[in-house]
Amino acid sequence: MRPYLHSMPAARPFRRKLIMLTILAVFLVPLIARAALYAAGDGPRSWRDADWSSTGLLPPAGEYKPARVIVFTGKAGAWKGIFAVHSWIVLKPAGAQEWTRYDVVGWGNPVRTNNWPVDGRWFGNAPVAIADISGADAEKLIPRIEAAVRDYGFSHAGDYRIWPGPNSNSFTAAILRAVPELGVALPPNAVGRDFRDRLYAGRTDSGTGVELNLAGFAAVKLGWVEGFEIDLLGLVAGLDLRHPGVKLPGFGRIGVESPVATALAR
Repeated sequence: MRPYLHSMPAARPFRRKLIMLTILAVFLVPLIARAALYAAGDGPRSWRDADWSSTGLLPPAGEYKPARVIVFTGKAGAWKGIFAVHSWIVLKPAGAQEWTRYDVVGWGNPVRTNNWPVDGRWFGNAPVAIADISGADAEKLIPRIEAAVRDYGFSHAGDYRIWPGPNSNSFTAAILRAVPELGVALPPNAVGRDFRDRLYAGRTDSGTGVELNLAGFAAVKLGWVEGFEIDLLGLVAGLDLRHPGVKLPGFGRIGVESPVATALAR
């Protein structure tokens, strides 16, 4: 019994070291790797040098008659691209002659309408659609999306906060919570998507799981759409269960490619 009792105190420091090394490996090593890739790359370092032009992904609104809703993400610019993507919402009612794009930015009044081409590059990076809904389903969603934009609680000058939020991804996440039928969640490197202005325990953004969230500073999620996620200070690690893959800070998701949501979750 005596040797066993003497081994107990030694085991505790070992476990603490193991936990710290695991956190280092999972949350910091991927960021160091992403930072090295950024330093070695030749991407634009300033918004003045970046290409913000249309990619031509969307046709002129007048040539596309049905209603449509698209959720886009694009890798953030300069050093923020190490950590995060930017996200925005694009929509048009049936028969509308123009698209409408909603973003949040960090200067002036945060919520912006049509500040950039609806399918424009973000800091030179081509956008990626995570949801693209057309027809009657989109027509049902558009009034609720526009109401959520109007009701967004951080729409005044000075409300924007790059970390932990509310930022551009906090805005898009709030819209997705208003229309959980989309059945999508922002990618894990959409820093700010987990911002809450208070302690939260309840359903995930997609409505397919459960979440415990400490005001955006830390969170744990388990759901069909979200998979298993641990958010520590805005950095997310976890597993995608529906489309097998791993989630790593900086890199986002690595694994089987997630399809674009083109129909509402029933």
